[in-house]
Amino acid sequence: TSPFAWLRTRFYYLLIRLYFDQEFSVEEFTQGAKQAFSVVSKLLSQRKLDLLEGLVSAEVLQVLKEKISLLPDSHRDALAADIDSIMYTTEGDVRIYYDDDGRKFVSILMCFWYLNGASLPDEVPGGAKVFQIVFGDESTKEKKHLLTANYEFQREFTEGAKPDWTITRIEHPRLLE
Repeated sequence: TSPFAWLRTRFYYLLIRLYFDQEFSVEEFTQGAKQAFSVVSKLLSQRKLDLLEGLVSAEVLQVLKEKISLLPDSHRDALAADIDSIMYTTEGDVRIYYDDDGRKFVSILMCFWYLNGASLPDEVPGGAKVFQIVFGDESTKEKKHLLTANYEFQREFTEGAKPDWTITRIEHPRLLE
């Protein structure tokens, strides 16, 4: 990320701690986001969409139900990310906003890079290359794909609101389109 973007996100984290949640920790949020990403991606892969209620917004869940039913098995298998296979995680964007009723919200977009051994073609529709990593020697060769996913987490900070983060956007580029 650019230095400007890094400073911007750190400034927003400071605002969150000062005005919304004095106990907010970037490290704890990131660890929780990784766990949520792993759980949600596995449930998507297994088509257990009913178990996503409460974790994912109703709007996103409706879109996912339509998209998941159309996915080939190889793409569906590639959605699953074991927490140990997450190679890199970073914030994409942090926003603080108020709606017309005066409710306060914070949303944080998290970007994940993970390894997955699903059987994907070397190229996917649109001519995009899928990055591959080969482990082992010729006799025990194991091919894994380096895939990306973007999940946006939102929490309402209005007094009396539940203190839960909800996933309001799920993107698995080249897989879930």
